[in-house]
Amino acid sequence: MKAMSSSLGLREQNKLDKRQRIRAAARELFSKHGYESATLRQIAKRAHVGLGTLFNYAQDKRDLVFLIFNEELAAVTELALKAADSPTSLVDQLSAIYEPHYQYFSENPPLSRVLLKELTFYSEGKQAATFHEIRERLISGIEKIVWAAQREQRIQSREDPTIVARHIFFVCSGAIRWWIARLNPSPRDGLADLRRLLELEVNGLQPVSRSNGRRRGPGTSQRRDGATRRNGKGTRKMRPTRNS
Repeated sequence: MKAMSSSLGLREQNKLDKRQRIRAAARELFSKHGYESATLRQIAKRAHVGLGTLFNYAQDKRDLVFLIFNEELAAVTELALKAADSPTSLVDQLSAIYEPHYQYFSENPPLSRVLLKELTFYSEGKQAATFHEIRERLISGIEKIVWAAQREQRIQSREDPTIVARHIFFVCSGAIRWWIARLNPSPRDGLADLRRLLELEVNGLQPVSRSNGRRRGPGTSQRRDGATRRNGKGTRKMRPTRNS
């Protein structure tokens, strides 16, 4: 039994060692030659494994990108969600979630651009399930803080927090892509831009009432003659128009 346990331990260690060598080789060659130019054969040779062995860990180059990033993205996501634990404003919490992402992606912009490009429609591959779990963990974390902000009345929206979290995720994902495309993406500049987008999203585009300077709540609309009506439950008395 001890011999069998030792054999299994060595086998697992050997697999882990090969995995790490493949990750390192893919990172090096993608960074040095570019994603399009680097080949699977070159990566296998650099990792000192056979091409068949490489396919045990990734089914194609796209899968290799996620073999490189998944472990690190999981760590960044965990750090990001811990940073949002403080019950401050929702914008502050969301900014805290994405600050580690901006810092991480800025460390290697060319390779980060490859990741952000290749994750679009990424649904198949040996590394796909792990990536989707990491993404769902992030969205679920955003949903949790949105729900808490609703419960504590720090935001007015009563929309399903699942929908709100998905909307926030889409906005932030687009903002990161816009930022990483710059020649020299600065995390500070990227976060400042993201914060403006988040403030716009949280504050909304509701017009300000002329009478008291407050934003009209959801469910109201302004008529051209100045009268206000309530959509949905309940109505307000309408002022007569010139033709009535």
